[in-house]
Amino acid sequence: MSQRELLHTDRVLVVEGKYDAARLSHLTDAMILLTDGFGIYKDKKRQQLLKALAKKNGLILFTDSDAAGFRIRTYITNLVGAEHVVQAYVPAIHGKEKRKPQPGKEGLLGVEGVDDAIVLQALKDALGPEANAAAAPKPAGRAITYTDLYNWKLSGTPGSAERKYALLNALGLPPRLSKKELVEALNRLYSFEELDKLQAEILK
Repeated sequence: MSQRELLHTDRVLVVEGKYDAARLSHLTDAMILLTDGFGIYKDKKRQQLLKALAKKNGLILFTDSDAAGFRIRTYITNLVGAEHVVQAYVPAIHGKEKRKPQPGKEGLLGVEGVDDAIVLQALKDALGPEANAAAAPKPAGRAITYTDLYNWKLSGTPGSAERKYALLNALGLPPRLSKKELVEALNRLYSFEELDKLQAEILK
């Protein structure tokens, strides 16, 4: 699937694990965040991030169709408010993912295991008229980039891990965000000018 064929949405797509995220990254241009399974229950800063992004952009919840997936789905819906969420569901299809030696507890395929066509249809059904709608206007100012992280000494420089942790802690963001998740989250929540000023104040 080429870049121009990716399903577009300004909503943030929330999935359970990294294999789900890897799979969906080839089908949609949405920002993708993980719950790390039940890890979301204890990760207060990831909860805060989900709340902020839900209010600003809205979420698509796309968890597995087993009991665990529905527990996570219900928890996040209650956490951020149902008015900020659309629900995407994969059908209950029996089978196992290729990477797993045996099926899951309920013998159902997860998000990573179903066909692309089913995944895309589930997203389109959830989004309705929003699917492939024009992108919302970007915040004023230029986008935050990987180069900015380097220039702010948050990546690829001595002491960058400590500086990144201090900034994320001050901003109330999860410390375990990947570099890609971090840049996407920062661009959703701040303009370059706002963050440039904030990081200078926080990390001085």
